[in-house]
Amino acid sequence: MKDLNVYIEINGDEKLTGRIVGNSYKDASFIYDDVYMNSGEGMPISVSLPFQNEGFSPERTKSFFESLLPEGFSRRAVAGWVKSDESDYITILEALGKECLGAVKISNGEEEPTPEYEELSLAEVKALAAEGATKSTQILMETHLSLTGASGKVGLLYDRDNDKWYLPKGKAPSTHIVKQSHVRLDRIVLNEQLCMITAKNSGIDVPESFIVDTGSGQDDQVLFATQRYDRLLGQGKVIDGIRSPIRLHQEDFAQALGIPPENKYEKEKSGYLAKIFDLIQDNSDNPIEDKTKLLERIVFSYLIGNTDCHIKNISFIYSKDLRSLRLAPAYDIVATQVYNTTPKMSFYIGNEIDISKVNRSCFIEASSEMSMSSNAVGRIFDRIADRFETALLNATDELCDMGYSEAVSIRDKILKRI
Repeated sequence: MKDLNVYIEINGDEKLTGRIVGNSYKDASFIYDDVYMNSGEGMPISVSLPFQNEGFSPERTKSFFESLLPEGFSRRAVAGWVKSDESDYITILEALGKECLGAVKISNGEEEPTPEYEELSLAEVKALAAEGATKSTQILMETHLSLTGASGKVGLLYDRDNDKWYLPKGKAPSTHIVKQSHVRLDRIVLNEQLCMITAKNSGIDVPESFIVDTGSGQDDQVLFATQRYDRLLGQGKVIDGIRSPIRLHQEDFAQALGIPPENKYEKEKSGYLAKIFDLIQDNSDNPIEDKTKLLERIVFSYLIGNTDCHIKNISFIYSKDLRSLRLAPAYDIVATQVYNTTPKMSFYIGNEIDISKVNRSCFIEASSEMSMSSNAVGRIFDRIADRFETALLNATDELCDMGYSEAVSIRDKILKRI
């Protein structure tokens, strides 16, 4: 029998929201706590999980909570560590749910270790860079942190003033998500930073990111660090002399739509574009602005050659009292076509999904799915397209000035494709 408590942070305070109960992961159901629902302070933890007295179906429960877990190698490794089936998301969540994306925490009721920050030496940071997903998965298991996605990543706290990195333990929150280079994709850290700077130069809302170079700038010596937009820095409790952040809740669009993570890509035309724009229209505190921002980043992903802009890479970010939500900043932007990966985009644009066949007309054709006029879609497309090359050239120059001359090669491959 599984019986897990689900907490969420509201205005910096942890609140019990409900429980996940079931004989196994196959019949587990999330049930809201009556006190939380009737407190006047509590709010639903997901668009797909509105307040109701009865428990949610195992399918709806799994769609939300499984999306909190890592994927691929990290998930397989953790499943082996806890001696569970890889599909047993409940047991894995029980092991890793102390620090998730957003403000949700999962607990089995056992006494939790005291929150603390352990300073990492340069050698330990370098080990993170060199060992890829293996090292980050070890940290996930040791610290009970859950970070979604297929890449090897870990949550750390960064003390900018003293240029020091700390490993959060217990329920101490992190400030940055740190990823390693991919063993099969050359210069992917540099690729992602080039894309993020180009996006920022194009007017796309992105979190701060930077390359952590622990050596000579080679793939086995660099990490990609992104400041967490789901954390308010310096507003939490003091832990080991460090002012911690407070957690902001977020949920990706797969969670909000009740779509399982394995269906994050649209394989056959089934209306993903309409669904994500309707989601914003129905839930955002500023749907007009957020629909414009979403279209801008979809256009940008098309131009940069990013076919991994799936619905788990689009999220809502909640206010600290959970009373409002907006489109979160863009993240996980990589020029995937540099590596000759699949030409299929993550969802259809009009009636086309092959990025080599998508063009401006496809976006115009899809305007009705976005509930926008064709003129508005055309203007937004042209605005991002007109800025794109200059934004990319300036981003390349910035990275070259920092010593990353290989950015020129990535830039040229992007420009050759378009």
